[in-house]
Amino acid sequence: MGLLSKDIKSMDDLFVHTLRDIYYAENQIIKALPKMIDKASNPQLKQGLEKHLQETEGHVRNLDEVFRMMDLEAKGVDCPAMDGIIEEANEVAGEVEDKKVLDAAIIAAAQAVEHYEITRYGTLITWAQELGRKDCAEVMKRNLADEKATDDKLTQLAEQRVNLEATQ
Repeated sequence: MGLLSKDIKSMDDLFVHTLRDIYYAENQIIKALPKMIDKASNPQLKQGLEKHLQETEGHVRNLDEVFRMMDLEAKGVDCPAMDGIIEEANEVAGEVEDKKVLDAAIIAAAQAVEHYEITRYGTLITWAQELGRKDCAEVMKRNLADEKATDDKLTQLAEQRVNLEATQ
């Protein structure tokens, strides 16, 4: 279903479609993170990615809760944006031989993922509130807070260590 699909006729439809989009994206991230963890060489980066994998599994459980609250089946819809971000990350990682440079590339890819999630959750929270679903918004705010915190940690790790090591 594309953004301008005939199946989206209302804000409720758009909200559900976008909810299914982020559900798909979170599940794709769960599949992609172990590969990133295996390729990372910086111990702090590995540890941060492992922690975020656990958080992402929690994000899916939170989204399952939102679907239950709305009396909907928890299922995803294809998200070409997330598929593209992950595909690009895999391509770049396959081209980088220097492990320190690869760590910098992994952080950049992880931040692209985080930024996508931040935009989706911000939009969904606003729409949920406008549609009278403050209960759903509150659940998704937990995911948004985690995504922002992960992005901040990645930035700090990149600026304080990984990028510097990659340039030496």
